[in-house]
Amino acid sequence: MDKRRGLLNIGTSISSRILLLLVALYIRRLLIISVGNEANGINALYGSVLGLLSVAELGVGSAIVFSMYSPIVEGDKRKVAALYCLYRKLYRIIGAIIFAAGLAVMPFLPRLMSDYNTLDINVYTTFFLTLISVVLSYLYGAKTSLIEAHKDNYITTGIATLSRLIRYALQIATLLIFRSFEIFLICQIIETVFVWGITDRVVKKLHPDIIAVRESLDSETSAEVTRNIKAMFMHKAGGILVGAVDGMVISAFIGVAVLGRYSNYTAVAAAATSIISLFFTPLTSVLGHLCASESETEIEKNFEHFYSLNFILGVTFFLGYFAVIDSVISILFGNDLLMPEVVSFVIALNSFTGYMRYSQLTFRDASGTFYYDRWKPVAEGLLNLVLSIALVKVLPPEYAVTGVIAATIITTIVICDIVEPHILFKYVFKRSAKTFYIKNYSNILIFAVALVVIGKIRLSLSNTIVDIFANGCISLAVTAVTLLITGTIDKSFASECQIIVSQAKEWLSKKGKEGSK
Repeated sequence: MDKRRGLLNIGTSISSRILLLLVALYIRRLLIISVGNEANGINALYGSVLGLLSVAELGVGSAIVFSMYSPIVEGDKRKVAALYCLYRKLYRIIGAIIFAAGLAVMPFLPRLMSDYNTLDINVYTTFFLTLISVVLSYLYGAKTSLIEAHKDNYITTGIATLSRLIRYALQIATLLIFRSFEIFLICQIIETVFVWGITDRVVKKLHPDIIAVRESLDSETSAEVTRNIKAMFMHKAGGILVGAVDGMVISAFIGVAVLGRYSNYTAVAAAATSIISLFFTPLTSVLGHLCASESETEIEKNFEHFYSLNFILGVTFFLGYFAVIDSVISILFGNDLLMPEVVSFVIALNSFTGYMRYSQLTFRDASGTFYYDRWKPVAEGLLNLVLSIALVKVLPPEYAVTGVIAATIITTIVICDIVEPHILFKYVFKRSAKTFYIKNYSNILIFAVALVVIGKIRLSLSNTIVDIFANGCISLAVTAVTLLITGTIDKSFASECQIIVSQAKEWLSKKGKEGSK
């Protein structure tokens, strides 16, 4: 595997994501202080609605980028150019569809907010501004994917980081000077236009021979791409139902204000997920080249490494999240926006179960096996929708939010954690997933028990800074015990840990020698 390129992609992505995370949390705090928690909740709702509308993307991006891996490895630039032309054309059409769908949804926005009559924000204007920023991003999506298909994720990450920092600077100034939610959203449009311009210049410099050519796909490749697009559409639809439904159900049945409080907790959890997922996401293109050229044994060997690292990072981050999240929310947003402990418990468990799928999903996308489980996301999305609404209506009001999150956890465990490993092991590794099922469900159970332990022993101190430090130390101790127990039960995990530590030491030693020269 191209380790140098992979490490460069990971390092760039993680550094930029941490920087953006810190600034984003400050801006969220500033938005709540300057405009109100309702604006925070509305912003979260818009994200859910537009996420639902982006089903129009049909999974075109993942399908066509996967199709680029082999011709890039083979040096077939004509085929890459043909795929790029198709991608650019489809994305322009998709952008137009999302814009039209967004306009059609606007009249129904008040029905998605149970406390609409109490809001002092023009939802039509603010939604339209958010819609514009999303639609414009489809005008350069093909160029971004072309760069990433060539394993140069660090370039697109750098562009995204610079543009996001410019947007954040503008939003901070806007909130401090104007206290305007509308101008706050206009800053997102400015960011999108900036990314568009920079990406266009970069692609013209790196791949002028591809973007200047007008090529058409041969019938065989066209049929393959169409097949993959249909499969990815179903993944996209199901994934959006799961991702967007939680926020929309909370807003429609409980209220925008509660969604705002809930989104603060999920923002921190999502930030943790996004940081640790960057150990894997930037490697998708590298793995795509690996899957196009290596044997099943070599691919599975890399998967085992990734899964073990996935578990170590997941346990460390999300036990830590549960241990300190209330203190973090108190510092960032104030005590009046705290939620019951059970909410942070289920958010931590939901984040962990979702994160433990990253290895399977990364190798699925890299190997192009998303066609075989195309019906899974449909069942996943529908079950999550039904369970979310049912639990909101059945449970007492104080547990309604917990019920929505619990629905997602149940859906992940009974559908995703069965189907996804089966497809990966059957079509990529060419063997049964039985042993993996035992390992994966055991790991989820071990993590849940560790959460309960932290809930019982974590401290509640008068000084929040000391509280974070003390409970952070507790979470690290529980993490160490959890990983030790897992290694004792699962010898293969212990072996993988030794390999990971050995490779880390070797890499650090190599870098140390390079630095001393």
